[in-house]
Amino acid sequence: MSFDHALRLTEALLALALVQQSLEHLRAFRHERFLFGVRIVLCLLVLVGVASPWPLVALAGLSLLILQRFQGPYNGGSDRLGLLALWCVTLARVLPVEQWRELAFGYLGVQLMLSYFISGWVKIVNPDWRRGVALRQVFAFSAYPVAESLRGWAGRPRLLVAMSWAVMLFELAFPLTMISQPSLIVGLVVAATFHLVNACLFGLNRFFWTWLAAYPAILWLQQRLF
Repeated sequence: MSFDHALRLTEALLALALVQQSLEHLRAFRHERFLFGVRIVLCLLVLVGVASPWPLVALAGLSLLILQRFQGPYNGGSDRLGLLALWCVTLARVLPVEQWRELAFGYLGVQLMLSYFISGWVKIVNPDWRRGVALRQVFAFSAYPVAESLRGWAGRPRLLVAMSWAVMLFELAFPLTMISQPSLIVGLVVAATFHLVNACLFGLNRFFWTWLAAYPAILWLQQRLF
């Protein structure tokens, strides 16, 4: 995958992810509707490739206003990765030197890889995750499950232990998928499936679209390095 192709694909996927997030705010207060309405328009300009890179620059500037409005990335990890991706692709478009543009885009790929590894490390050093207790609490007590019937999984400790270890080991091993393009593609398919399952079970749909948008960056980075 060429640099230009990967960058363009990341822009398009990120624009779609930001549109999906922005639609949630169109029923909010008037000031929020204005901010996110403008963001939708800018995302559509990015999608059709009009006046590049200025819609991206405007989106990056608008992200600062949204950060100020909510006193930070209000929706956790998905917002943080979305902001990182937005600024990385913007810099990859506007920086004057090709090597700088590649560094900005490659940084997104590195951060995507680390997002899985660090998540796995944080889990595996936590005894509650190793014993399946953390997942049991998610199913039993949190507001995340999209159906009450899913709360019954809290009473299946062996399944929860197996699920916990499967997630932890995959996340810790994810950097090894960078060894080759086929292994990385397999790793990304597994990761995307993981995010899709979380979206279906827990309603965490923002994570699916935001992480998916960053996949072209790591695919390009793997080719660039190996």
